[in-house]
Amino acid sequence: MARKPSNQGKVDPKQPAQILRLLRATYPDADCELNFNNPFQLLVATVLSAQCTDARVNEVTKVLFMRYPKPKDLAAANRSELEEIIKSTGFYKAKSNSLLGLANKLVTDYNSVVPQELEELIKLPGVGRKTANVVRGEAFDLPGLTVDTHFGRLVRRFGWTKETDPVKVEFAIAELFNPKDWTDLSQILIWHGRRRCHARKPACGACPIAKLCPAFGTGPTDLETAKKLVKL
Repeated sequence: MARKPSNQGKVDPKQPAQILRLLRATYPDADCELNFNNPFQLLVATVLSAQCTDARVNEVTKVLFMRYPKPKDLAAANRSELEEIIKSTGFYKAKSNSLLGLANKLVTDYNSVVPQELEELIKLPGVGRKTANVVRGEAFDLPGLTVDTHFGRLVRRFGWTKETDPVKVEFAIAELFNPKDWTDLSQILIWHGRRRCHARKPACGACPIAKLCPAFGTGPTDLETAKKLVKL
């Protein structure tokens, strides 16, 4: 029987670095799973990824980027045509509003160049801190913590924070790691959340950081049972 997670106390100052080291070894190829060739494409793909799988977004952007390769092309898009292309990503009307809005703002305010500064990125329609940090980290190699549902779930399980608001989570975790590790940490935790540390039934018995995790026992602890939950 799985035991309940232990009470979370203060974070052992060595534990976060140990967890990152072990997860780096487990996921040496951890990287952004959205396909893109430039900052504009990553920005668009990240907006589309809300409430949608990266695999689905990658299928959609194959068509989208051929039809609208540059901000000026997307800014001039026919709304009905755009909605039809992105429909399968869900919430397509709201996403169409965001894409048309951000493309127009890029053209009019930024000479069609995606800005690097977080403060400028979040001025774009449909772009919040999560999207901005993805673009900063993956397209510009600048420090950024991507607090998605996986990231938030894992850092709470690890006992690194009790915060649930994404911005507060971001600031709390930023205090635990050197900025040079932020982007790497984000992708590694997202990979771990998708592959082992699932929301409902984490593969605790097949987890490389089981001995360090305060939430060990939330899922099956038997190795063979847990291995069946691992998604590779």
